[in-house]
Amino acid sequence: MITHDIPATFVTYAANILGDTDKGLTGSKIVQITVAHAVDHNVSLPHPTYPFSKLGVNKRTALFQNLMPFSSNLRYKIIKEMCGHPDILARNKEEAQKLKIKLFSKYGQFDEEGDASGINENLIEQTQHWLEQYPESLELFNSALQKQENEVFLRNLLDDLRLSLEKLLCSIFENQKSLENQFQLLGQFLKKKGGSPELTNMFQKLIDYYAKYQNSYVKHDAAVLEEEIEFIFEITASFMKHLIKLNLRN
Repeated sequence: MITHDIPATFVTYAANILGDTDKGLTGSKIVQITVAHAVDHNVSLPHPTYPFSKLGVNKRTALFQNLMPFSSNLRYKIIKEMCGHPDILARNKEEAQKLKIKLFSKYGQFDEEGDASGINENLIEQTQHWLEQYPESLELFNSALQKQENEVFLRNLLDDLRLSLEKLLCSIFENQKSLENQFQLLGQFLKKKGGSPELTNMFQKLIDYYAKYQNSYVKHDAAVLEEEIEFIFEITASFMKHLIKLNLRN
């Protein structure tokens, strides 16, 4: 369902995290960020200075009230900016990232900055096309893409990609095996579809290393290296596109 506004209920939720007493932004930082956007867009704010002029107003309330005069596009931009602020990432990174995921999954249509992911758009669009007949895999692939486009580099982004590929193989091979347990069937499949011995061997080894990489970062809570995300995304897309096209062969 597409909404035409970022509602007050979501702004309240965001303000409770970003303006948290102990883990949120300071009152002066809240004013600094919201005033900067207000000046740029000629918006009048109820709390343009810090300390707040109204008695009894805490940071959460002040942030909520300062966000509400903005359009939904600007509310989106400011909340997204605050989620990535160094102070938030240092004090409350997990909650901020959860907030950011909810922001773009519910209200991504208000993002005016476009795709800065750097991923090969043509490859992504082709993969999405080929995945249309595999809706469960496509949903996971698109979930990972949303996180990448919005610069939320969580390990569950990698988990989405892994599961997307795993679900595709389960559909093709008509089983419920994990990725690691599909290697033998994968080799048989590639051979049956006319793949060269060299390509079949290379493909199996790549999938093997792919699974090991994913296990290191998804299952063992290792820190995700952001500069590697683009490569993992594109190699996953290439794997899936190739497999689906082969599966269509008689």
